[in-house]
Amino acid sequence: MNQKIAVSVVFVAAMFMNIMDATIVNVALPTLGREFHVRPDSVDTVAIGYLVSLAVFIPASGWLGDRFGSKKVMLTSVVIFTAASALCGAATSLPELVVFRILQGVGGGLMVPVGMALLYRTFPPAERVRASSILVVPTAMAPALGPVLGGLFVTEVSWRWVFYVNLPIGIAAFMFGFYFLEERREHAAGAFDVAGFVLSAAGLGLAMYGVSEGPFRGWADPMILGTICAGALLLVVLVLIELRTPQPMIDIRLFKDRLFRSSCVVLALGSAAFLGLLFLVALFFQDGLGLSALQSGLSTFPEALGVMLGAQVVTRLLYPVLGPRRVMIGGLLILAVTLGLMTLIGSDTNLWWMRLLLFVSGYGMSHVFVPAQAAGFATISAADTGRASTVFNAQRQLGGAVGVAMLSSVIAAVGPVRIVSHRVLPNLSSYHTAFMVAAGVAVLAAVAALTVNDSDAAHTMVRRGSARATAGGQQTAAAPATA
Repeated sequence: MNQKIAVSVVFVAAMFMNIMDATIVNVALPTLGREFHVRPDSVDTVAIGYLVSLAVFIPASGWLGDRFGSKKVMLTSVVIFTAASALCGAATSLPELVVFRILQGVGGGLMVPVGMALLYRTFPPAERVRASSILVVPTAMAPALGPVLGGLFVTEVSWRWVFYVNLPIGIAAFMFGFYFLEERREHAAGAFDVAGFVLSAAGLGLAMYGVSEGPFRGWADPMILGTICAGALLLVVLVLIELRTPQPMIDIRLFKDRLFRSSCVVLALGSAAFLGLLFLVALFFQDGLGLSALQSGLSTFPEALGVMLGAQVVTRLLYPVLGPRRVMIGGLLILAVTLGLMTLIGSDTNLWWMRLLLFVSGYGMSHVFVPAQAAGFATISAADTGRASTVFNAQRQLGGAVGVAMLSSVIAAVGPVRIVSHRVLPNLSSYHTAFMVAAGVAVLAAVAALTVNDSDAAHTMVRRGSARATAGGQQTAAAPATA
């Protein structure tokens, strides 16, 4: 089978499971608290344990894929994630569920970076935009479909199905990949960087925990301050050590490549605004406007349609002509404007206005996803693709977590409720303020996009149908451009 098709099918399935898992489980958290008879703040460990596990194992993904082969590591990660999903669905207590979620995070932490490296090693630079449009499918569909399925399962079937839903997808992805994927292995994997793994796992894990728990415990809480400061300190030490290591696990030197560096910054800020928006909208619909989880998910779904439509427009029309910089700036400004307009939505506003704004925001964000992923690896060599994918996904994951934490803190600071005539009512001003903050982050991302140099990505700016892949689909990236 054509490896471009085989890799795309397996990667889309794996990434879809991984991304959907976070949003679908969030819908079930209140039900889990009642099921296991624990306080609402205790059940958050189900989500946070998964996020921390992701942060711990993402750094090792690039080396493992290079050392043991992308196919082996990819399929192993799918097995771990799928098996852990089955265990989560069968859990009989909260501690059991948290342990199984951590195991699920091991699979998730390996799946996406290894799959992305495999994808970019299969598609040559001239076809990167096409490959990036493939990535948009799970990126757009999963966050929007998760709340819909989660609400449906929780209200109509059982909370256990928010985990069991991964089984048919995981089994199908494994079987397809086992028979059709070809092995890819880099010969220069080098020795395992123990110091790099320990420091990155501890630093990212502590930082992710602190950022995720901060909005709930309070940023002045000694534990939150301690974990964030410790995580930041370990990451500083990591940078100093990795710069002196010949073959580091987290290759900081990749940031000397100006196109990769700029793409990472833009995507991190864009992810903070957009993933923060998806989190914020769920709260706005349910806590602010009183919609059910299922109604909320259905009302958010237009965002996915916008992303998928926009991806086709970018791929076929805009990117080959305008290049990554102008496309990303335009998309981020569209996102910022729609976020600003969301501040006008009140309890008496027709919901179709909000759905339209979500559609347009998704359309705008597609102008960031596709160019950042297509251009970001344009000047990265095949040998460095695995480690570059590790860095790329780590900063995107952290960016999304920071966005959610930031907007949660804004809502808490302004106050999610207000007292009117001794009645507790939703305070929509807190959500409107959060929308404006997210708009500000989108503008910052647009400013960062000014640093993207279109000439560095010139060999990816090829109209569909005119691209010529090199023999065997090997990457022929230009030499990295340095600042």
